[in-house]
Amino acid sequence: MRKLIILFLSLVAAGAVCGWFWNTHSKPTIAYRTAKVQRGDVTTIITATGTLEPEEVVDVGAQVAGLIQSFGKDATDKQIDYGSPVEANMILARIEDAVYRADVDTARAQLDQAKANVQRGEADLAQANAKLFQAEQKWNRAKVMGPSDALSQNDYDTDRADYETAKANVAVADAEIAQAKTGIAQAQATLDKAQRNLDFCTIKSPVKGVIIDRRVNIGQTVVSSLNAPSLFLIAKDLTKMQIWVAVNEADIGRIIPHAPVTFTCDSFPGKEFQGTVGKIRLNATMTQNVVMYTVEVNTDNLQNLLLPYLTANVHFEVRKDSDVLHVPNAALRWSPTSPLQLAPEARSWRPPEPEQSSGSKPSPQGKEKERHGVVWLKSGTLVRPVEVKLGTSDGVNTAIWSDKISQGEEVITGEAVQTGQETTPNPFLPPPVQKKR
Repeated sequence: MRKLIILFLSLVAAGAVCGWFWNTHSKPTIAYRTAKVQRGDVTTIITATGTLEPEEVVDVGAQVAGLIQSFGKDATDKQIDYGSPVEANMILARIEDAVYRADVDTARAQLDQAKANVQRGEADLAQANAKLFQAEQKWNRAKVMGPSDALSQNDYDTDRADYETAKANVAVADAEIAQAKTGIAQAQATLDKAQRNLDFCTIKSPVKGVIIDRRVNIGQTVVSSLNAPSLFLIAKDLTKMQIWVAVNEADIGRIIPHAPVTFTCDSFPGKEFQGTVGKIRLNATMTQNVVMYTVEVNTDNLQNLLLPYLTANVHFEVRKDSDVLHVPNAALRWSPTSPLQLAPEARSWRPPEPEQSSGSKPSPQGKEKERHGVVWLKSGTLVRPVEVKLGTSDGVNTAIWSDKISQGEEVITGEAVQTGQETTPNPFLPPPVQKKR
């Protein structure tokens, strides 16, 4: 019996020791992840992709059909090619003009013939006037003499008819001259048209600029029918470029004309370019049930680094808070999971109730409502809340305003539960097996 009592007391003592050991070494503790409150700029941006385009492009076409015979010389006295600088009225190309030159010669001959017809009509008119004068004299004498023994009735009637015929011949000659002069105008118009077509065989630059695309080669035949074929694409000024950016309809309402823009190009890693929003085009497009608007971004290219049709990664600056306190967004999402984590002075604190939209007054148009949040600071091993007013967020950090928080203080962004079991192994378990290397 005595041995049983001693064995029982031994087991009780061993259990007490094991329980004390387990409670002191495996009791869970909370380790907080923190971040310091920093001061700086926080900017809200919209990211999109666009294509660099020259600000103004002129498409030079051909108004006549024919064979490309030769190219002209550019401003550096080299043959017109990609990237050639050109001046206004500089010859870009020549189309074979044999057919159009023959049309000009034919039209000029028709004009000469029309002028000769006028001269002949003037001669006929002079002859008709002479005959009219002669017939008028005879008719005047016949009227004096009248039908009598000296002038028969037949001769009297003949003189009168000759006079009327002569007057009609003069009118006919006048009409022929007018018709011949109309033929001159028609022939002149035909000649002008033929000459214009001949001039179109010489393709000239309408503006000063740089050729960014040459779409024909020597010996190629261009055909001008309903649409003028395009031969050259000229950018007037490559020091001013545009980015045509496709922006989602969900973001288009936050983009404001003249707002600052930054963009990068994969061709120039590590280099950032500046621009401004020009205008928002209203002709939206739909791709896979997503409505996209084209936004024009204007930028300077004084160093001629940017090339047409490069892809640009554009960042629209929607809102910016400068020189403000900001915390990670994780600090605004975290809250304690147990009332035991709160410091004594904070245990009576209650989170602010969300605003009720039914009883609140509508905010003025164009103004955003103030947003508020809570961040948590460490108070020894416990935490205490600080209410803050929220500002701009860039997706990682959010600007805050509060008199109860200052730069350098640590805010809680998360927690990790640690147990003694993780740090002190259970003495009643076998040691882990070491793998041989």
